[in-house]
Amino acid sequence: MTNLLATETSSYLRQHAENPVDWYPWSEEAFRRARDEDKPILLSVGYAACHWCHVMAHESFENPRIASLMNERYISIKVDRQERPDIDDIYQQVSQMMGQGGGWPLTVFLTPQGEPFFGGTYFPPDDRYGRPGLVRVLMSLSEAWRHRREELRDTIAQFREGFRQLDQANLDGEATGIGDLPAEAARALARNTDPVHGGLGGAPKFPNPSCYDLMLRVYHRRGEPTLLDAVERTLDHMAAGGIYDQLGGGFARYSVDARWAVPHFEKMLYDNGQLVKLYADAYRLTGKEAWRRVVEETIGYVLRDMTHPGGGFYAGEDADSEGQEGKFYVWTVAGIEAVLGDSDGAMACQAYGVTEHGNFEHGATVLQRAVELDALQAACLAGWRERLLAARGRRVRPARDDNILTGWNGLMIEGLCAAFQATGCLEYLSAAQRAASFIQSELTLPDGGVYRAWNDGRAKVPGFLEDYAFLSNALLDLYESCFDKRYLDRAVELAALILDKFWEDGLYFTPCDSEPLVHRPRAPYDNAWPSGISTSVFAFLRLHELTGHDLYRDRAEHELRRYEAAAAKAPAGFAHFLAALNFARRSPVEIIFAGDKSGAAALVTSVHRAYLPARVLAFAEDVPIGRERHPVKGRPTAYVCRNRTCAAPVTDGKALLELCTS
Repeated sequence: MTNLLATETSSYLRQHAENPVDWYPWSEEAFRRARDEDKPILLSVGYAACHWCHVMAHESFENPRIASLMNERYISIKVDRQERPDIDDIYQQVSQMMGQGGGWPLTVFLTPQGEPFFGGTYFPPDDRYGRPGLVRVLMSLSEAWRHRREELRDTIAQFREGFRQLDQANLDGEATGIGDLPAEAARALARNTDPVHGGLGGAPKFPNPSCYDLMLRVYHRRGEPTLLDAVERTLDHMAAGGIYDQLGGGFARYSVDARWAVPHFEKMLYDNGQLVKLYADAYRLTGKEAWRRVVEETIGYVLRDMTHPGGGFYAGEDADSEGQEGKFYVWTVAGIEAVLGDSDGAMACQAYGVTEHGNFEHGATVLQRAVELDALQAACLAGWRERLLAARGRRVRPARDDNILTGWNGLMIEGLCAAFQATGCLEYLSAAQRAASFIQSELTLPDGGVYRAWNDGRAKVPGFLEDYAFLSNALLDLYESCFDKRYLDRAVELAALILDKFWEDGLYFTPCDSEPLVHRPRAPYDNAWPSGISTSVFAFLRLHELTGHDLYRDRAEHELRRYEAAAAKAPAGFAHFLAALNFARRSPVEIIFAGDKSGAAALVTSVHRAYLPARVLAFAEDVPIGRERHPVKGRPTAYVCRNRTCAAPVTDGKALLELCTS
């Protein structure tokens, strides 16, 4: 017997349709029933590729005894954090205020009005791992609801005050005494980078692409070697480690150790989109071929395994297959030799660090580039990889999260555009264009706005700030890649909608006309992907340079002033914001091309191949700042301008780059 989740668009919600729990989706119907029956709400938030969400589901939500207790005493609501990041953001703060950190599954207990009074993440069915069991939590909170409700009211008031204080802490103060905040932040992040393996902090270790993007940008401006060293160490060790799929390409969510050796195996689109861009930018700066290989292999993975036939990109892949985490990815010595034979197998095991005792469970090994390859191994590696990948393809694949999310597609489009500009591979540009077309046809609201998510032929939930902001920047990248003015016009339209829908004395995460929640989040922090606020600031700054409209600059400066002090206190949480601040304070270079677009290909390519993080590109006929910019003697010409002051026009790619970097 199925519950109400069976008809939902979200693949995560549908995973729970057969639970004996009487689940509701987030809906007025659920809250009305809670009010009518005077029951508290159990809110469970997760996503389709979440390993511990699956564990809690198997242990508790599929358990008839626990389900009966939930059905008797609670109204249970299941939310996909990918569809409703606003709900997730609000109630993650509850868990954090209780000192339990954040993460998924998120489990929060609410009044019928949506007010939180208790929260946490994963609860085992019974007391275990130093955590209270879900049964005990359900019983004790039910008794408190029935007999000690005034105590819960006090707790609710404390959470409301906590929301207010968190918002105020981000808005208060000024960043005084720091002359170059992005540079100081980049230096601090470089100092905190693991001196051996790269990456920030210890285990578990996350890629943090926004932090290393900031270091790369500041290095380009200031030339401080320690910044590039931190980036190189991190990118090299990630690409050599088990967090990177050595056979199929693409990055896992994080590594459980400090050496990038053993990943949490789920793969998410937002990580791979950002990391493609970071590696492509680092390749443009250094010319390091190993980083180009990572770009090519990761895009190969996304196009092969994560792309809808219509062009949109799926949200992620599970960590588990056949009920075991990582089973699809790991190898044994015997397994390698069965595919490659004894001689090649022995060399491949050495190259990939496969041993009899393994580095994972049950003697298995997560592949990594464990040693320096000799000439023979290096020559054979491509062939070994192809044969091992084919053999792995016969295994049972992890489940795929078929949600197609506007914002995350925007991040992947940005990665593809960076890769196209760095390599000239037209396949990458074509994939970015197809994804943009998919969003336009399947995820566009009647008023020109965007939906958040699409699945199984249906779009659901109006988009949030990050969806508009990521897509606007992605379309600007597409315009700068192929100079089709449709992309520029659509980016301008989305920026206007951001100001119309999300601006009320600053940017909010939710639209002005969205359903009222217990708290309206601004969400200025970066999470695993950049914040909607910092990404909107980037879009505004870029559009100001291209259009000359002062409103974009004024709105960007408003948000830069508002969060500058918070960014100074927590640079890792505001790395993308600091990158936008770096862009704003550097006087971006405007490069305006004049002449036939196809004839200007050599000039454009010279700029595309270079790492120029503080620039905007346009053809003269497409933008107001292009007026009076004409070809010189009939030849394609580039005008390099800063602060509306232009150097003499140039017709040579080398001279153009010299102007851009002077």
